[in-house]
Amino acid sequence: MTKTTEVHSDKIHLGISSCLLGQKVRFDGNHKLDSFLSGTLGQFFEWVPVCPEVAIGLGIPRPPIRLVGAASAPRAVGVKDASIDVTDKLAAYGKQQARKLDDLSGYVFKSRSPSCGMERVKVYQHAGVPAKSGRGIYADAFLSGQPWLPAEEEGRLSDPRLRENFIERVFVYRRWQELAAQGLSAGRLVEFHTRHKLALMAHDVEAYRALGRLVAQAGRKNLKESGRDYLLHLMQAFQRLATPARHANVLMHLMGYLKKHLDAGDKAELLGMIHAYRRGEAPFAAPLTLLKHHFRRHPDPYIAGQTYLNPDPRELLLRGGP
Repeated sequence: MTKTTEVHSDKIHLGISSCLLGQKVRFDGNHKLDSFLSGTLGQFFEWVPVCPEVAIGLGIPRPPIRLVGAASAPRAVGVKDASIDVTDKLAAYGKQQARKLDDLSGYVFKSRSPSCGMERVKVYQHAGVPAKSGRGIYADAFLSGQPWLPAEEEGRLSDPRLRENFIERVFVYRRWQELAAQGLSAGRLVEFHTRHKLALMAHDVEAYRALGRLVAQAGRKNLKESGRDYLLHLMQAFQRLATPARHANVLMHLMGYLKKHLDAGDKAELLGMIHAYRRGEAPFAAPLTLLKHHFRRHPDPYIAGQTYLNPDPRELLLRGGP
């Protein structure tokens, strides 16, 4: 779990493979600049670039490496010279960085890299035939040290749903880091869970209930262990993509808080908008904006504290919300 260190609210640090920012650190002396990451996301986040291959002493340019052997425990060796084996160095550096970079709120890894790829990295048999896909040595070691950290590959962020999910997870984890910086207590854990109730329901209702049980038991168990368990399950729950059906259920739940305030016409309009969204005939912003309008007229303290309706303004901008 994150250490209790100071967290600056105006700076959100994300780790990133250096080549994605245009740094010429790849084996061939080139880069893989991603303009969305360096430009759009770079306006909101402070990048912490890392190239593990350079960090462990490999030059620029350098002989390329690849993964060989068992997909569950591959070795990172030279493509042309198998006597070059940097597996242990990459793994050790990943563990070291996971301890050192404990203030990160997320990480974007270079896809298909034998050091940084999160998944679908080719693992070759010794005869040179691709076997099952695996994970880069550095990425595996780093994420084993911080299993709760929101992480993605740059290629997957071109998918709008995956991008929105990653951004949401970054801000959820950021709020957890702020909680940890204040000092974890049973009361603060309850408050944090309560604020994220509706957002969790849009991702995984069963996970929300299971997390609620963890929170209820937190005061009777070791708080540090309870907090770690809660964080792991929380980030796993948010990793499950929200769907229109689950969003619609949450929107209906929100509508229930307004039933004493809306007349028949307002109820019919809101209900019709929610059903239109569920059927794919209206964007998510349509019923959400209408709900916000009604809650401005009829404030509810509990709803006002929900991150689902009132996220960080930066999160709202990046996710394209109303």
